[in-house]
Amino acid sequence: MLRTMDIKRSAITGGIISSVVPSLDYTIDKMCDVYLGITPLHVAPGLKSGLNIRCDDAREVGADRIVNCVSAIVGYGDGTPMIVIDFGTATTFNIISEKSEFIGGVIAPGIKGSLDSLVNGTAKLPRVEIEAPKSVIAKNTVTNMQAGIVFGFAGLAEYMVKKIKKELGVEKVKTIATGGFSSVIAKEISCIDVVDKFLTLKGLKYLYELNSTKE
Repeated sequence: MLRTMDIKRSAITGGIISSVVPSLDYTIDKMCDVYLGITPLHVAPGLKSGLNIRCDDAREVGADRIVNCVSAIVGYGDGTPMIVIDFGTATTFNIISEKSEFIGGVIAPGIKGSLDSLVNGTAKLPRVEIEAPKSVIAKNTVTNMQAGIVFGFAGLAEYMVKKIKKELGVEKVKTIATGGFSSVIAKEISCIDVVDKFLTLKGLKYLYELNSTKE
């Protein structure tokens, strides 16, 4: 990978990991040690993030959600409440108050996982590309499935944002989308203000710099 990108191993001086699969942590740590000669930081309790978490148990909040919230505050924060939607393995809605505090959120099934469940749970449905068909009234099996997945999740996102705004009691909320399918969904609805596919990576870079002991 480094050769392909023309990056010298000596150029890598540190690393940081956001993991929600604890069983892989040792493997990734070992890889960083053997191939890169570094000991990476982990987004975990004890790592300085600057994010105030106002929920029942801060330890339950996934590392990826913390990173996304920090990145949104640093990159887009202006005192306006924010909703950060991550269309990843799970679809998460993370709510940030006007005081830049994480105050809770929503976890829904992920787009790819939902499609996999649909395909694996039925005998005749094929695996399809996740893209929007031309019409919601679809004429064949493939476009039927694409309509259900893309427009269904667009509806989920739109309704969740509407409900969150109502519960917050404010109309002006900045909505930021990230994750592999964020662009596909954002094209279908008007409630997403920003699509930033690199939001998580930007957040990791910021947290590494915040916690790095090196100059």
